[in-house]
Amino acid sequence: MSQNIEIEFKNMLTQEEYDRFLKEFNIEQGQIFSQDNFYFDTPEFSLKRVGAALRIREKNGAYEMTLKQPAIEGLLETNESLSNEEASMALNHNCLPYARISQLIEKLGVPFSRITYFGTLTTNRVEFPYRNGLLVLDHSIYLNNEDFELEFEVKNYQAGQIVFREILTQFNVPERKTENKIKRFYSQKYRQSDFN
Repeated sequence: MSQNIEIEFKNMLTQEEYDRFLKEFNIEQGQIFSQDNFYFDTPEFSLKRVGAALRIREKNGAYEMTLKQPAIEGLLETNESLSNEEASMALNHNCLPYARISQLIEKLGVPFSRITYFGTLTTNRVEFPYRNGLLVLDHSIYLNNEDFELEFEVKNYQAGQIVFREILTQFNVPERKTENKIKRFYSQKYRQSDFN
């Protein structure tokens, strides 16, 4: 198990803006890779209500379960590697492994036994080092929806914010309030659920 603080700046893009970034940074199709995020919550959206989120990510045939929780700056990520068998049980039989993350979920007041699989978000991503950070361009597809996004991952919040705003200005992209992928996925799922 590992924990880290994630500090990143995000901005939704139009498809035209996304395509312009790809062109300006000379991104070729072969540099874009795909990753699947499998999201979980209770039927009542209990994790969402406490500002947390749970996913399993498959990347290059390896699986990792991640719990994201609010932190003073950014998000606290707790990660646990899963075997292929554990991932298969979670995705195909709704049987998540009881481990450190499950204990953290219980501490949030969310019954781990109520956690269920919600669906998949597939991201086509390219990432590269840029000005003391990692610049990321994402095209995400989920729940009959798709969107485009710019991310800038950094270690220092203040310095990262300055660079991120400079990037938006340079590319003439307006700053847009942008939720993270899990929240966008949950919002779409919520709109499609019986809660409306």
